[in-house]
Amino acid sequence: MAVGRVVSNGHEPLLEVRDLVKHFPLKRGMLANLAGESEAVHAVNGVSFSVPRGGSIGLAGESGCGKSTTAKMLLRLFEPTSGQIIFDGQDIVTLKGAELKAFRRRAQLMFQNPYESFSPRFTIFRSLAEPLLIHGVKSADERTRRVWQALNDVNLQPAESFFQKFPHQLSGGQLQRVVLARSLVLEPEFLAADEPVSMLDVSVRAGILNTMKEQAAQRNLTTVYISHDLSLIQYLCETTAIMYLGQIVELGPTAGVINEPQHPYTKALISTIPIPEPERKKTTIPIEGGVPSAINLPSGCPFHPRCPYAMDICKRKVPPPLDLGQGRTVRCFLYGGKDEAEKSEVAA
Repeated sequence: MAVGRVVSNGHEPLLEVRDLVKHFPLKRGMLANLAGESEAVHAVNGVSFSVPRGGSIGLAGESGCGKSTTAKMLLRLFEPTSGQIIFDGQDIVTLKGAELKAFRRRAQLMFQNPYESFSPRFTIFRSLAEPLLIHGVKSADERTRRVWQALNDVNLQPAESFFQKFPHQLSGGQLQRVVLARSLVLEPEFLAADEPVSMLDVSVRAGILNTMKEQAAQRNLTTVYISHDLSLIQYLCETTAIMYLGQIVELGPTAGVINEPQHPYTKALISTIPIPEPERKKTTIPIEGGVPSAINLPSGCPFHPRCPYAMDICKRKVPPPLDLGQGRTVRCFLYGGKDEAEKSEVAA
């Protein structure tokens, strides 16, 4: 099995990401441009993973690690700088026109902020019927049926009572259910959910998450969840990828990543999760400073300025992804690759 590839139940992946890169060039002044100076935000730096049809993966990490940018590239809302996104055997990076539109009917994004996801001038029915109109569902009866079914599936009942309401008339929890309904109304095969409950009160999160999990199972949806909340990832996802400064530093089955983290950054993240057992001793992994700038990335391993286990080789070389077996991979010289990196350094 290729490093970074996660396939369960013997199924071929519906989605496979290969060495995905996204850099955002910075606008500079005229003098800097004449001098040939150029800088860019290195948002995503060689991300690779795959998800089987009907499977789920969670991308987790601190704010600014590149997880939301990755999700938007998966739906071609951002154009990759380089890399491949293979969806059902086809590289969607090359799609244009009608082919790209056909892909977008099969893949949808669930937005983070429900309050900014809808036009305040549209009724709920109009907001949900709009994608159907765009994708050629001409029958008014069919559009009504599909909108009714989507609202019913996300437990907004009776569904018809929401048709003529406007976004400001709904609570945050209800509106986020409408966000989910809109992402399901085209009956997609793939769903990317970007921080789907971060804007909601804790009291309503569980209900939304349960509905998302039920719909994913019933529809055999392939899902990518973006979150900094590891408890959400643990509840929803079969596989977890931990991101840091645009790279996946650890990848594997969720239970293994959460219960037996390997990368120092993953260990530090896990150690910050509160445990509701006062008598249980907890070990905190110390990391110093803040996340380095994505404009001027550190040399070598991007985590080495904060890592309590950093070695000299970490400052010079980027650790390769190492296969630990059982679907686990990690980018860290603590688990090997140091000798090979030093040999290549001498040879160069």
